[in-house]
Amino acid sequence: MRKARIEIIASAFLLQVAFPSLNCYAQAQAAQSRYPDMAPLGQYLMPESAEIALAHSAAPASISAAAEVMVLRREGYAIAVKGNNGFVCIVERSWGKATDDAEFWNPKMRAPHCFNPQAARTFLQIYLMKTKLALAGKSKTEILNATASALDRKELPPLEPGAMAYMMSKQQYLSDRDMSWHPHMMFFAAGDATKSWGADLPDSPVMAANDPEERVTILFVLADKWSDGTMAPVMMH
Repeated sequence: MRKARIEIIASAFLLQVAFPSLNCYAQAQAAQSRYPDMAPLGQYLMPESAEIALAHSAAPASISAAAEVMVLRREGYAIAVKGNNGFVCIVERSWGKATDDAEFWNPKMRAPHCFNPQAARTFLQIYLMKTKLALAGKSKTEILNATASALDRKELPPLEPGAMAYMMSKQQYLSDRDMSWHPHMMFFAAGDATKSWGADLPDSPVMAANDPEERVTILFVLADKWSDGTMAPVMMH
């Protein structure tokens, strides 16, 4: 969910070529040719103990140690660790991206999230639905249409105020280009919340991205440390 917007924002800050639009287009075309369809399911799976550890790494231990952990199995996500603080930690796969993202089927992607209770009850449910559709062999177009229909029919719960997620794992792999990017928190708001957060303004620590498929504004706040307490690389403006 969310990784597509991370990549867009990261690109805006990490331009290193004279013609970035041409470079990004070439990268997208290359990715599209590498990942035209879903890979065999086994390529998206990982040992359960490793997945639990990776999911826990999404947030500081003071949060993730008491969180519920869900892992991906052949039949879909299942609870592997019970929690008691309302948070849910999960390692998202590439179909969490927007359906028009060239790496929508990239089997290497591993994006640890730790959702707070509000996000776990609402926003996370979109990704879990997309997972079921992906594992059922649905195409990107079918996933897009089914998600839109579920939102239109209110078959998915409305976003709760205060929904957010931690993405602070040093081991995250968000895309072939951005890889681990930066540790950050994401805040989810219905509608266009860019102005009300002062996002994307000069010297503002808040970045925003519109997510029309999931019908939210995602607000990114970077952290200076990974979840294990080690320092993160400085963001280059």
